[in-house]
Amino acid sequence: MTRTSTLPTAAVRVDHHSAVHLAAATAREVARERGLPGALPDQAAVIASELASNLDKHASNGTLYIQPTPLGAGVEIMAADRGPGMPELERCLADGYTTAGTLGVGLGAVSRLATHFTIRTGTDGGVGAGTWACARLTPPGDRETGLQDVGSVCLAVEGEEDCGDARAVVQTGETRTAAVVDGLGHGPQAAEAAQVALRSFLADPDQPLPDLLTAMNRALRRTRGAAVGLLRLGPQGADYCGIGNVRALTLSHEGVHHRLTGQPGVVGWSMPRPRSHGFPVPPGATVVLYSDGIDCRWAREPSRSLLRLPPSLLSAALAHAHRRLRDDATVLATRPPQTPRLP
Repeated sequence: MTRTSTLPTAAVRVDHHSAVHLAAATAREVARERGLPGALPDQAAVIASELASNLDKHASNGTLYIQPTPLGAGVEIMAADRGPGMPELERCLADGYTTAGTLGVGLGAVSRLATHFTIRTGTDGGVGAGTWACARLTPPGDRETGLQDVGSVCLAVEGEEDCGDARAVVQTGETRTAAVVDGLGHGPQAAEAAQVALRSFLADPDQPLPDLLTAMNRALRRTRGAAVGLLRLGPQGADYCGIGNVRALTLSHEGVHHRLTGQPGVVGWSMPRPRSHGFPVPPGATVVLYSDGIDCRWAREPSRSLLRLPPSLLSAALAHAHRRLRDDATVLATRPPQTPRLP
C-alpha cells in the first residue's frame, strides 16, 4: 500500500525577484521535512530557483506550488502562470537557448535534476494561455511513484496558516482511493475537522466508500463537521461517494463528463445515509475532485489546453486560475493507477 502526505501546499507568488530566494528556501525546507537524503534538498532548492527565475523573467501572475508528492516520499515543485506561453517549448528545454540574455540553462537544469519533469504551454486559438510545469524529486529507489498519474493542490485562505481543507490518496495494487475534505468555514476549527476526517479515512481506506463516510461521521461529532468527497478508481471504472459541496467529474479530450455532487448534509451531523455512484472512465481520461474553494464555473467550457493537461499539471492549473481567495481550496486529479514496475 502506498500512501500520500497530508501536508498542505506552500504557495510562493513570484511578483518580485526576491521571491526566487523564498521559493528555493521553501523547497529545501519541504525536502528536509520529507527526509530526502544527501544533496536532494539542495537540488530541490535549485529546481525551485530555476522555475521561479523563469517566472520572474518571462511570465505574469506566476506562482510556485511546493509540496510532498501525492504518492511516495518525494517532493514536487509546480509552476503556473498566465503569461504569453512558450511557442518554442522544445528549444526552451535545451541548454544555451535564451530570450533574456542569460546563460540559458534554467529549464534544461530542471529537466536534468528532476526525477520526472512535465511541462505544457497553452496556445488556445493562437493566444498564449499560460505555462504549467511540474518537477518531481524522489529518493533513490522510489522513482515509480514520481511517475504516477495523480496530482493535487491544497491551499489555505490567503494570509492564514491553518488550512480547513485536506486531501489524501492511497493506492493498493491496481486500486486508488482518494479523499477531499472541506471543514466547515476556515481557520483552526475547520482545520481540526478536516484532519480528524482524514485520520479516520487513513485508518482503513480500503473499506467500502459508504462505510468510510459513516466512520468519518462518528469521528467528526465533536467538531464543526465537514463536506467530504471520496473516489475509488480501478481498472473497471470509478465510484464516487460524497456528502456536501465536494464535486467530482471526468475530464477527457472531448470535454467534461459524469458531473457529480455530494448528497446534501454535513459529515459529523445531519448526514444522510451515504450512497455510492459508479461511472466509467474512458482511456486517457482524468477524474477530478475539488472543494468549493475552486469556482465550479471552470467546468462549463474548459479550454482545449486544460482538457489536455496531465493530472500533475491540471491540479495546479485549476488552483491557479480558478481559486477563490477567501476560502480554502483543494483540487485532486487522477487517472486509473498503474501497477509499479519491478526493477
